[in-house]
Amino acid sequence: MPEVRQIVQRHGWSVELHPLSPDYHLEPSKIISGVEEKLRELTQDHEVLVVYGDCGTGGLLDKLLRRYGAERLPGAHCYEIYGGEIFHESMSKEPGTFFLTDFMVRSFERLKRQMGIDDRPELTDVYFRNYRRIVYLAQTRDAKLLEKAKKISMELRLPLEVRYVGVQRLERMLEEWMNR
Repeated sequence: MPEVRQIVQRHGWSVELHPLSPDYHLEPSKIISGVEEKLRELTQDHEVLVVYGDCGTGGLLDKLLRRYGAERLPGAHCYEIYGGEIFHESMSKEPGTFFLTDFMVRSFERLKRQMGIDDRPELTDVYFRNYRRIVYLAQTRDAKLLEKAKKISMELRLPLEVRYVGVQRLERMLEEWMNR
């Protein structure tokens, strides 16, 4: 998560970062096993903050973290962590919203391969048929990412709304944790 690394560097915090594979989001059980593997290595000598939402684990991540005395950022997923009220407002306006972040835009082609869409394009309609729009929660003002988001919107045949959220909410959460 480059945003976390940048925030840590900007503040000069003396912390270790141990990233997990972003592919775990496609199979939440891998989040549990990946986090647990890291926790076994770290919790004896470190205070641990997991910069992850629940991300589909159904509460299993929180249960695991309690066992190891570790914590995570509040929020069900990165969309809520980045967007906060903007995420909730978007969902109340249209529950059929597909969200993008900078990471999702950057890795959308890989995501499609992992979902089997490259080999079976008809799966696009299966996976995305219940969505009514896309909201891109942009962390950066990057023209190339915006162009890619527009292409994703056209490919999925869903209208695109871009909301610049930056990383301020994430940064505030990290500051609160570091300053306690």
